[in-house]
Parts: sequence; structure tokens; C-alpha cells
Amino acid sequence: MQEDHQRKLTEYRESIDNIDAALVFMLAERFKITKKVGFYKKEHSLPPADPAREQLQIERLRSLAHSANLDPEFSEKFLQFIIKEVIRHHEQIRDGETP
Repeated sequence: MQEDHQRKLTEYRESIDNIDAALVFMLAERFKITKKVGFYKKEHSLPPADPAREQLQIERLRSLAHSANLDPEFSEKFLQFIIKEVIRHHEQIRDGETP
């Protein structure tokens, strides 16, 4: 019985590990693009943050989360964390630092 529990947990955890790996690679791709956006903004003297765009993205993600049966509050917190990091990178790019 204990072996069955352990085997099932191992199976679930392997799937979780695969999903985590996919998330890391997806975030890496996202940040490659946002880095390009940061250089574009610097080149054209645009501000690092775009509050209107950020709000639209939050609303969009909350709606997607609701459709996916994911807590919209969690999805918003997750996106806000990413947005803050992107803005920090854009500020570094603007200031001539390496993000």
C-alpha cells in the first residue's frame, strides 16, 4: 500500500517537474522579448512603465484565469511580479546598465 502511494506521488511530481521546466523556458522567452522592448523604449525615449498597458494585461489575465478555473487574484499577483521585474530591467536598460 505504501509503495502504491509513493509510486503515485512520484508520477504526479514528475509531471509537476515537467510543468515547472516548461514555465521556466516560457518565462525566459518572455524576458528575451521584453528586453528587446526595453531597448526599443530607450531608443525612442519612451518610459520604462506603461500603466495603461499593464492594467489591460492584468484584466486580460484575470479573465483568462477565471476561464481556466485559476484564482484571478493569484494570476494578478503573478503578473504584477513579472511586470515589476520587466520595469526594473527597462530602467536598467534606460540607465545603461545590463539587466
